[in-house]
Amino acid sequence: MEEVTGKILKVSGPLVVAEGMRNANMFDVVRVGEKRLIGEIIEMHGDRASIQVYEETAGIGRGDVVVSTGEPLSVELGPGLITNIYDGIQRPLEKIREKVGSNLTRGIDEAALDRDKVWHFEAEANTGDIVEPGDILGYVWETEVIKHKVMVAPKKGGTLVSLASGDYKVTDIIGKIKLESGRIENVTLMQKWPVRVSRPYKEKLPPLEPMITGQRSIDALFPIAKGGTACVPGPFGSGKTVVQHQLAKWSDVDIVVYIGCGERGNEMTDVLREFPELTDPRTGKSLMERTVLIANTSDMPVAAREASIYTGITIAEYYRDMGYAVAVIADSTSRWAEALREMSGRLEEMPGEEGYPAYLTSRLAGFYERAGKVICLGSDGREGALSAIGAVSPQGGDISEPVTQATLRIVKVFWGLDSSLAYRRHFPAINWLNSYSLYRDRLSDWCAENIANDWMTLTGKCLKTLQLESDLDEIVKLVGVDALSADDRMTLEVARSIREDFLQQYAFDDIDGYTPLDKQYALLRLIFSYEDKARKAISEGADVQTIADLPVREAIGRAKAIPYENYKAEFEKIEAELASEIEKAVSEAQREL
Repeated sequence: MEEVTGKILKVSGPLVVAEGMRNANMFDVVRVGEKRLIGEIIEMHGDRASIQVYEETAGIGRGDVVVSTGEPLSVELGPGLITNIYDGIQRPLEKIREKVGSNLTRGIDEAALDRDKVWHFEAEANTGDIVEPGDILGYVWETEVIKHKVMVAPKKGGTLVSLASGDYKVTDIIGKIKLESGRIENVTLMQKWPVRVSRPYKEKLPPLEPMITGQRSIDALFPIAKGGTACVPGPFGSGKTVVQHQLAKWSDVDIVVYIGCGERGNEMTDVLREFPELTDPRTGKSLMERTVLIANTSDMPVAAREASIYTGITIAEYYRDMGYAVAVIADSTSRWAEALREMSGRLEEMPGEEGYPAYLTSRLAGFYERAGKVICLGSDGREGALSAIGAVSPQGGDISEPVTQATLRIVKVFWGLDSSLAYRRHFPAINWLNSYSLYRDRLSDWCAENIANDWMTLTGKCLKTLQLESDLDEIVKLVGVDALSADDRMTLEVARSIREDFLQQYAFDDIDGYTPLDKQYALLRLIFSYEDKARKAISEGADVQTIADLPVREAIGRAKAIPYENYKAEFEKIEAELASEIEKAVSEAQREL
């Protein structure tokens, strides 16, 4: 390929305009100036190219040389991605630190996958097999828990000329495929894929299975499906980062890709420190053994944020294609949108609302639409799921701003974090009055089969009780609680129990941080068992306040802290205690009558 070389006409922050680039293509990666800074062509006018530079442009000036590589911005896909931490354009930060120290040197280029590490490849296909794109040729144990399936690259199907098990580096040839055109294609452990193009699949399926998170307010009230999309908007201090960390730690997915997009460095530091020390409840191994981290902090060049979410979701699609369930967690898409706004302003495009580009919604949709449950390429019909969860950081918690509104038009789950709940130390601060999940009905069959027939009834009753509490609170503010009927006062007590004994969850507690679905169901049954017995007792003459102050209420409040292995026996004791105390209260009330 002929090298395309141009000269810089203008530098405006991360935007560089170069002439003499007529033979270059849109989205080509280029090298800018003597330091060979990494950039990407984002606009072409004749022979002039507007280039988004992913590094600090200080020292670059008119007349400096720009060289096109002739290739789009791509990621390397192969064994070695898991446990790694990359920047927004897939440079391995740990490798770079070993090479140049803690400061990221401009223009440094390091291969994303370790070229020296040797992997043991076990072939599953045989010479002479006719293979189609996506077929599994063999596997490598990438970590103790992830079996990395080596697949035929998209559009590379044909006849397998050779394939051998053995120890290989990612660039070594492990086999050859004769394409339909007659050309021989070398097969390595590594593929490359452009980040702005979604990886192909055979068919998209409706998501019918929940992504279990162990967070009671999510699993019970506002569930997300495997292959679903969700957003977590909230003001500063409302617990967005902790919610996302909890999802990354405990979700029942095979792989987590965590993208720190323009957030503070200390948040990524927390992830880096915590994850290696945390034990994955599914495997008993370190959580990092199924995690890929992409760190693009707020002090890194703003343009690199724009690439980071595409880098992350392309890596996630690769593992989805192996038949795994993958979760992409982006923190936060607001910072990504700010990068779009800055570049749009420097390109002198017509601004949309609040200065964001008019194409903000379509770019966000392009990201979230890459999520889904699919039948992967390949002849075995395997299924994979990719769930996308994005945090949004609206200024002052104002969800009417453009990024939040554009996101809400796309995603199916809204976990709205509320500063008033956070100030009351109610975490996770998901507001049950304005949050929603459009997957509830789709997941009802799975829940009936795998949890309990009345799971949806109980969780629906939760939401109804909390809504009634909100309505009654308005009356209480006007006339006081004593003006309410016994039934309404009981509703307030049950709602308080739902809020404090079920929804409130301490993320940093070993027991309360993660609650399996069967224990969640048992907790709800306990709370509604109290309600049923209490309402019956009141109808038989018992005093509301006496029922509200029963000593067993404290035991119900502590039930969520009972270890999982003991909860069934302990919950039975609480049920027996509840029945006994209610019976005693009714007897005393009837004696007084």
